[in-house]
Amino acid sequence: MSQPVANCPNCGAAVRFRFSSAVQSVCEYCRSIVVRRDVNLERVGEVSDLPPDPSPIQITTEGIYRNRPFVVAGRILYEYEQGGWNEWHIVFSDGKSGWLSDAMAEYAVTFGIIPTPEPLPPAEKIHRGRRFRWYGADYQVTVLTPARYRGVEGELPFEYWNKQQVLFADLRTSDARFGTIDYSERPALLFLGESVEFEALRLKNLRRVEGWDA
Repeated sequence: MSQPVANCPNCGAAVRFRFSSAVQSVCEYCRSIVVRRDVNLERVGEVSDLPPDPSPIQITTEGIYRNRPFVVAGRILYEYEQGGWNEWHIVFSDGKSGWLSDAMAEYAVTFGIIPTPEPLPPAEKIHRGRRFRWYGADYQVTVLTPARYRGVEGELPFEYWNKQQVLFADLRTSDARFGTIDYSERPALLFLGESVEFEALRLKNLRRVEGWDA
């Protein structure tokens, strides 16, 4: 994969994009959020100190999903009334990317669905119990979570910064498929995938966390 390099517009340090699909990154030296526009970088914000993270996953963690190797390239961190969770941006060996949701030791791998199979309901009309049938599977909204964007780290495939409160609608099927309607954008975004067991991902290069035993 190509690794274009440019200087941080804030501190001048080299910012290396390890993945050709990456649009946004965080300067490792001054924590500026930088967005790649052609060959130039634009500083659009700054990441404040992130809260302690109990997850053993970190940037550069490697794993395998359905026999496809991937590496963790970035993350978006959210907080809600019961805690927080990570959305890890994962990049596969063929350059395609997805998301590894890491919430209270529950994991799911999802992929953005563009275009959506049907127009998604606005946030004010979504509710628990609402059903959708997509790609031959029956999805039901099981949880609505108002969350607060807390920060970003690493490389992302799109611009994502300076968000406020975001609503997420989680969907499940009877056969462990998983989905999320993400209301951080208009129109809403749809991600579909499945719940996965930690051991099944065969992760390596994990972060040591006190009290956690793989």
